Amino acid sequence: MSKTIENNDKDSVESNNSQGMNNQDQFSSANSAILQQQMLLSQMQQNQPQDDEIDLAELWRAIWAGKITIIAISFIFAVASIFFALSKPNIYKASAILAPASAEGGAGGLGALAGQFGGLASMAGINLGGGGADKTALALEIIKSRSFIETFIAKHDLLVPIMAAEKWDMATDTLILDDELYDEANKKWIREVSAPKKTIPSSWEAYKEFSELLSVSQDKTTAMVTVEIEYYSPAMAQQWLTWLIKDVNGFMREQDKKEAQDSINYLTKQLESIQVASMETVFYQLIEEQSKNMMLTQVKAEYVLKTIDPAQVPDEKASPKRALIVVLGTMLGGMLSVLIVLIRYFSNKEPNKKD
Repeated sequence: MSKTIENNDKDSVESNNSQGMNNQDQFSSANSAILQQQMLLSQMQQNQPQDDEIDLAELWRAIWAGKITIIAISFIFAVASIFFALSKPNIYKASAILAPASAEGGAGGLGALAGQFGGLASMAGINLGGGGADKTALALEIIKSRSFIETFIAKHDLLVPIMAAEKWDMATDTLILDDELYDEANKKWIREVSAPKKTIPSSWEAYKEFSELLSVSQDKTTAMVTVEIEYYSPAMAQQWLTWLIKDVNGFMREQDKKEAQDSINYLTKQLESIQVASMETVFYQLIEEQSKNMMLTQVKAEYVLKTIDPAQVPDEKASPKRALIVVLGTMLGGMLSVLIVLIRYFSNKEPNKKD
């Protein structure tokens, strides 16, 4: 009996020892796995900056190896940029500052009468309308309109200088025309174009070309208007701008003059059929206001836009910015050459890795 107990005790001890050894082996293997992971992570962290340093150093070596190519391409681009900048003709900008002309009487007086006698006029079947519109905003839109610009070009015979000019000769103060577009000796257009365009430029083409030369802006705070024209010849730019301001004032004056005269004629005719005595006073006051409008169209030279700073012949060119063109061209050549060198370097490196 005692032997049996001793054997059982031995078996339990051996079982416990065996279980302890298994637990110890499992703990050791777990520690070993954690240690391997830490060593692998530490190795990856150590290798990462080394790889980056190797890549940067490799890039530098590739660029340095191709320095001759980079210098050559950059030099070619620099020289080409110089020739391109020198080939561009000078452009001069003439500018003028204008202010809205004060609206005296006219539309303001008519608007007041419309508010005062509008009810009585409606009873007689007459519509007096409201106050006047913003003439300055209207004038600015007219300056940029197609019909006005086409009329302006035709009036001052600007088709040839707008469509055929090539550059301006400062020494002789003459405009150089493109001999492939216009035969100056025979005063004849010779340009070759495809349909629907014709040999003689259309008014639409002239309008589009002139619109690119013209710039109109208004300061919302001060209401001052700036009108600018860019052209090869500084004297012609100044002259065109002066004509433009004069013509738009004349155009607005003639419109208001015709409108005032038509209103006077209408009101005078309506007086003949007036049955209400009080309406005669209204019509006579309306006729008086329209007569004031007629007077203003006759005496105000700068009818809508008043010149504050007149156009002057510019002494300095507005464009091209030749130094900037050369700098940007050289930088473009440098970046392109570096890209070519790197692509060539890594393209040649790939087959070596495969081998």
